Amino acid sequence: MEGFEDIRPYRDEEVGLVLRRVAASPAVAQRAAALLAPRWRRLVPRLTEVAVGAALRWRARQIDDVDAFQFALSSWVARLVRRTTSGFSWTGLDRLDASQPHLFVSNHRDIALDSGLMNYALWSAGHRTSQIAVGDNLFAPGAAQDLMRLNKSFVVQRGATGAKAQYAALAKTSRYIRAALAGGDSVWIAQRDGRAKDGFDRTEPALLKMFLLAWRNECASFGDWLRRVSLVPVSVSYELDPCAGAKAKELYHTVRDGSYEKPPGEDLASMAQGIFGFKGRTHVAFGAPVTGEFDSAESLAAHLDAAIVGNLITYPTQVLALDGEARLEPRVERAFEDALAACPAERREFILLQYANQLRNKRGLEQRVRECDQPKEHGRKRA
Repeated sequence: MEGFEDIRPYRDEEVGLVLRRVAASPAVAQRAAALLAPRWRRLVPRLTEVAVGAALRWRARQIDDVDAFQFALSSWVARLVRRTTSGFSWTGLDRLDASQPHLFVSNHRDIALDSGLMNYALWSAGHRTSQIAVGDNLFAPGAAQDLMRLNKSFVVQRGATGAKAQYAALAKTSRYIRAALAGGDSVWIAQRDGRAKDGFDRTEPALLKMFLLAWRNECASFGDWLRRVSLVPVSVSYELDPCAGAKAKELYHTVRDGSYEKPPGEDLASMAQGIFGFKGRTHVAFGAPVTGEFDSAESLAAHLDAAIVGNLITYPTQVLALDGEARLEPRVERAFEDALAACPAERREFILLQYANQLRNKRGLEQRVRECDQPKEHGRKRA
């Protein structure tokens, strides 16, 4: 792993020192108190935060490697899933060899939870958790960065300017992914740069071209590369999106003004909103490892799109938004209506659009598959 000091996750020998630093953060104590003891925090906020902070510092002294940190984190994630979802499930892990590293490519709806829920499914099923690719826009100094790097996150450098610097950053990411896989670690990365705020999940061909950079002297085609790498499409489904209102704001301003510039701290606020907000039912579907010959990045991207979108769960929220009628579970219905009520009237259509487009996209891809499966007629018909 030489040459990756500025982008790699923390190593086992670094965990103790970093975790003690994180545990001493008042902001971390506040967040932990809100999750672990919400009732007491409402009654006696300062006392609860002090008590939770002391407990975190005591627990931090007992953790000295990444696996121990993730084991401790697993109980927190389990509690989070129970409180913020109506149920969490996964399928497809029986297709994967637990002894082999995989390159997971998933749709991107939530900054932290797409990879977080996938890793929780892996951990729950006895698989090793994956390293996580995270854009450098989220790596502001502080406890959030420390927690991400403790949790096997590595930095994808996106802020480079100039063609030469951008190519160097892409090549470095590719080399890092190759080194992680060679070292026995799986890697998760989103199918696109930035979340699919409009509900349409699409794989960027540029991402697939980036993968090949580290193998360019050995692999003449994507088929050659796929014989070396276990590329696995992953679909993460949410019945509700806690960030739908914020996404609607961005969509509205982009349509009205031509662009939208995020204020400082918006990504971190969206991360917290996605983690702690109510999500209804959630599901992670692991697809079969991709095999075969592909003549271009575009054809491989189309294959991944069909697999990822095809394995998304269609929930009543999407049916309601597109077709106008569906029965929602009462808690989901209240949250859905509250999100619409809290959104300015001119932006509400963009909330509905996010849900509708997932189903519209799925139906469109299914229709194209059916058309491709139809037998072709050759020659003229006889009179």
